[in-house]
Amino acid sequence: MEFAGTSIKNERLLPGAGFVGGEWRGADSGGTVAVVNPANGESVGKTPMMGDAETRRAIDAAAAALSGWRAQTGKERAAVLREWHRLILENAEDLARIMTAEQGKPLAEARGEIAYGASFVEWFAEEAKRCGGEIVPGVRRNTQIRVTREAAGVAAMITPWNFPVAMITRKAAPALAAGCTAVVKPALLTPLCALALAALAEDAKIPPGVFNVVTGDSAKIGGEMCANPAVRVLSFTGSTEVGKKLAAACAPTVKKLALELGGNAPFIVFPDADLDLAAQQAMLCKFRNSGQTCVCANRFYAHESVRDSFVEKLAREMRSLKVGDGFGEGVNQGPLINKEAVEKVRAHIADATGKGAKVVVGGEAHELGGCFFQPTLLCGMRDDMLATREEVFGPVAPVYDFQSEEEVVARVNDTPYGLAAYFCTEDLGRAMRVSASLEAGIVGVNEGIISCEVAPFGGVKESGIGREGAREGMDEYTEIKYTLIGYCGEAR
Repeated sequence: MEFAGTSIKNERLLPGAGFVGGEWRGADSGGTVAVVNPANGESVGKTPMMGDAETRRAIDAAAAALSGWRAQTGKERAAVLREWHRLILENAEDLARIMTAEQGKPLAEARGEIAYGASFVEWFAEEAKRCGGEIVPGVRRNTQIRVTREAAGVAAMITPWNFPVAMITRKAAPALAAGCTAVVKPALLTPLCALALAALAEDAKIPPGVFNVVTGDSAKIGGEMCANPAVRVLSFTGSTEVGKKLAAACAPTVKKLALELGGNAPFIVFPDADLDLAAQQAMLCKFRNSGQTCVCANRFYAHESVRDSFVEKLAREMRSLKVGDGFGEGVNQGPLINKEAVEKVRAHIADATGKGAKVVVGGEAHELGGCFFQPTLLCGMRDDMLATREEVFGPVAPVYDFQSEEEVVARVNDTPYGLAAYFCTEDLGRAMRVSASLEAGIVGVNEGIISCEVAPFGGVKESGIGREGAREGMDEYTEIKYTLIGYCGEAR
């Protein structure tokens, strides 16, 4: 079938309805919201404008399905998740095309996200069989202490628009593996991928009510998720501002929280760095998804002795980027998600240049218009500029000078955020010393791509609570139970 100017083989991936209790449903009001391709402003579909009532029914369905799903063995849950993983890969091309149409990222990058998102389902299918406990020696004779990890209950998940598949699988896969049931609220801007995942979950025979997707009014859906006592875990990826509000709203029912929030990642180039490698890794880190990732570098710090050389190499790489519609041949920079994102980029550049920064590359809206913006390189940055404090979330690379290791570490740590940090050096001692000093949950040393399913992802300070991926990802969806058993091995 034709979809948004591209070909989709599996029509089931575009249901146009929410998925609640194993049934495809519209909004009670009949209302819908258009999904728009940011590359051309055209509608690519409609999804239900659901609210609190529909969300309540989804939570009720998840609660009803909980006991049966939790009672299955880890091996049984693993088998279902493996089938979901197989179907995601089998439909990878269709999923990638849906993603490019609703989110804008280049098709090659969308294909990469599908593989990345599927990797979490595979990983946690395996972890389902390893979610065990331990026997602890008793403190008194004839007793045994048993420590078990049990499913926490119904898990609500609020996911962002920048990774509309991977941010769902990174949350839902460990929850389902642990024996929890899930209610997912995808971003209003990119709900189609979430509904496609729900269709594949249904095909994988994930039982009704175990995986639910509601689309629509963010405030009403999120409000019900926070207030409903049946929800025992809330997982959110998004801005720190919204994360704080959700945490406050969850306080009355004392839910478990998994919050992956905003970042302000530094990228440091030390004087002993391989500058060609540094420029290459900076490109991978900064311009993936047109700079719209929470872990992409937001501030570049180059030692004064190598600054000019690094800027020259980075500028050369940036000029080779091809901006355009994500379906275009050779395109590696798609549009920003909407006009508001474009205005934020403009504001950051205007603030920097108004305070003395110089534009080396780009600096203006792209000739394609709309949501396209030129990849931009700024030099002569100062710490009092907006880009130092705020995450730009766009294709802007601001470069700062520094003179010493101690100075730059202090400057990059001077932020309320602590998600990711990067630096390049050929000095092993410096690599160990600086990685230990950086206040971040994730550190890349001579590497600009750091996310994978086998490593724990998450931040410190105001960048969040908890970890996703790796074996630690199961912790967010399990509770620890301690059982003291008396009179073991002694007849009464």
